[in-house]
Amino acid sequence: MSHNNATNKIATQVGDREIRITRVLDAPRDLVFDAWTKEEHLSKWWGPRGFTTTFQKFDMKPGGTWQFIMHSPDGVDFPNTNVFVEVVKPERIVIHHVVFPHFLTTATFEDADGKTKLTYSTVFEENAAVFDKVKTYAVPGAEQTMDRLEEHLASMS
Repeated sequence: MSHNNATNKIATQVGDREIRITRVLDAPRDLVFDAWTKEEHLSKWWGPRGFTTTFQKFDMKPGGTWQFIMHSPDGVDFPNTNVFVEVVKPERIVIHHVVFPHFLTTATFEDADGKTKLTYSTVFEENAAVFDKVKTYAVPGAEQTMDRLEEHLASMS
């Protein structure tokens, strides 16, 4: 399995209040979906490089809550609370981040000849001024999180 990031990273686009990352992952769609929906996998790769994550509650179903704390490399804790809006195996997951900054994340998984085209879109609810501040850390954080997903997928297969 090759993990040449230059070929896997299709695009990162930043709009008015949206960050959209598209990648082709060198893993079948069911495996990628498992990496997103099973706590034992998700807890290993979720968050920017150097971060660890402690899950407090993980109820992967529409209306279910996902509470966790992201621990930064310098010891700062970032509590997070999400509510699953939609879970359609193996096609789509929609998550509402219900603490600041508020956003709706949609991950779609498309079969691409045995690989998976992942589109990861985050639309922020705050105004443009808040988004301008948030995107300075949210864009690299999301890209690093997707890098960690790719690395974890390699270990799963």
